[in-house]
Amino acid sequence: MIPSMRSLTAEEYVEAFKSFLEHSTEHQCMDEFNKEQMPTIVAGLGTGKSTLSVLGVGSGTGEQDLKMIRILQAVHPGVFIDNEIVEPNPQHVAAYKELVNQAPDLQNVSFIWHQLTSLEYEQQVKEKGIHKKFDFIHMIQMLYRVEDIPSTIKFFHSCLDHHGKLLIIILSDSSGWASLWKKHRDCLPATDSGHYITCSGITEVLQSLGVQHRVYELPSGWDITECFTEGDAVGGRMMDFLTGTKNFLGTAPPALRRRLQAALCQPECSSTRDGRVIFSNNLSMIVVES
Repeated sequence: MIPSMRSLTAEEYVEAFKSFLEHSTEHQCMDEFNKEQMPTIVAGLGTGKSTLSVLGVGSGTGEQDLKMIRILQAVHPGVFIDNEIVEPNPQHVAAYKELVNQAPDLQNVSFIWHQLTSLEYEQQVKEKGIHKKFDFIHMIQMLYRVEDIPSTIKFFHSCLDHHGKLLIIILSDSSGWASLWKKHRDCLPATDSGHYITCSGITEVLQSLGVQHRVYELPSGWDITECFTEGDAVGGRMMDFLTGTKNFLGTAPPALRRRLQAALCQPECSSTRDGRVIFSNNLSMIVVES
């Protein structure tokens, strides 16, 4: 008997996500953005202030956060950075703290972790009635897990100080994910609990709020070749990440599995390079003014 399909637990998601990162250029793509664009973007933050307040929403294990903090340190030497983190996953929070403990170059940075979802943080802020303002807020690849995206963006935008900036990183409309979600949604199981949102869904919200923003598009790829190899453990974990489902290849009806594998090979989703199947993981970096 085939076990029934179920969604990934928080721990299983962490494992599946690791597999995705190991085979994609997602972090390299963010690194390129950090190097080429970030210094200019953060140059005007907190003019004349001795402390910059930063908020990371859905910061995960903190690798990207610390890269951005180091850019802030380089662009604003001698300025103290007050960094707060909103992250619900306890494993991620523990890994982030460990990363900070191992970093010798973060003397002028304070860290406060809120092990909460973005909604729980918002509710806590409203209950306490203390609305702290931040010079820089970033929401990296996290809006898929948010119930009410417009109100979440509106709340965190309201947390910006004068001349503050909000950075949202989300999948591009040109990504394979966008095509998969639009054209081949019937191939995805009901156990996939995330929201299918790409850049245009976010810019529509920003336009309705009447806030200035600029979009940077960056190419990124994900090598999914192993997803087509019968019994491959790495391919299995990648399919779990793609579908939000535990052991998708072992529990999905064969017809659904075949349909999804066929959809992944469509030219709007992926391309073939040197015999490898590269799924388009293009990203949009949206910089929002206060």
